[in-house]
Amino acid sequence: MGYNTLNGEKAIKSVRKAVIPAAGLGTRMLPIARAIPKEMLPIVDKPAMAYLVDEAVKSGITDILIITGRNKNAIEDYFDYSPEYEAAFERRGKPEKIDEMRESAAPGGARIYFLRQRETKGLGHAILCAENFVGDEPFAVLYGDDVIVSETEPSTLQLINSYNKFGKTVCGVHRVPREQLKKYCSLKAEPIEGSENEYFVDDMVEKPQREEDMFSDLSILGRVILTPDIFDILRNTAPGAGNEIQLTDAIAAQARRDGVYAIEYEGTRFDIGSKNGFLIANTVMGCRNPETADEYKTFLKEFVKTL
Repeated sequence: MGYNTLNGEKAIKSVRKAVIPAAGLGTRMLPIARAIPKEMLPIVDKPAMAYLVDEAVKSGITDILIITGRNKNAIEDYFDYSPEYEAAFERRGKPEKIDEMRESAAPGGARIYFLRQRETKGLGHAILCAENFVGDEPFAVLYGDDVIVSETEPSTLQLINSYNKFGKTVCGVHRVPREQLKKYCSLKAEPIEGSENEYFVDDMVEKPQREEDMFSDLSILGRVILTPDIFDILRNTAPGAGNEIQLTDAIAAQARRDGVYAIEYEGTRFDIGSKNGFLIANTVMGCRNPETADEYKTFLKEFVKTL
């Protein structure tokens, strides 16, 4: 197991595991979510879940646990070999296609595991289900609804780099219009001297409904690196917003006790759990995909003229 140094003083464990919670019902994507897990809806030619797994692998993660629920077997099927397709490509003399399919099933040789969350008790409960997988190591959490496309380095890697400096939980944040904070969370954050995008956090509140409960316009969006003490906190976290065990409430307890850190990561976030987010993600990525970009951008230019 690898180790890094923290400020040249004490050793900290490398982040090599990731958890992707994907057990939610996807009510914002009804009626299609009744038949197809929202995480398997395509962004051009790959399911949203594949973007999350690829990001984790490109960030140096070697072991990934996907938390699923009932009727989400399609996720597990995707990250498996496909004998029928492989046989067809073998007959056609296209072995390179077999290699492509196997790479998509296990990108970079990553080990992908699955665990079913039997009860929908919230994100905090889903993370608690991963305790045996995580053990006593720090780990990344990539929220299943959030596909993030970065121009520099993967957002998860940006968080890992910050964790390697501070050795504590790191939250990936963006600024959110104050009128929308009631749908997210609000962090009490102080800028780190010498850094343009990192903060020390000693409190936060999940889905604040009153202006006086809003610390700042910084909100956790899609990514966190957690230290393993989060599990003891989660076991003692009462249900919060929506009568669910909220991961943010547990991180808030960490922040009040020892402090945590936040990084305003570079990257565009797509909320693929919403209809507009899903459509925007396909539009942006369709314009970037070399197979579709030219024809699709031509279509969009002409279509916009008709609006």
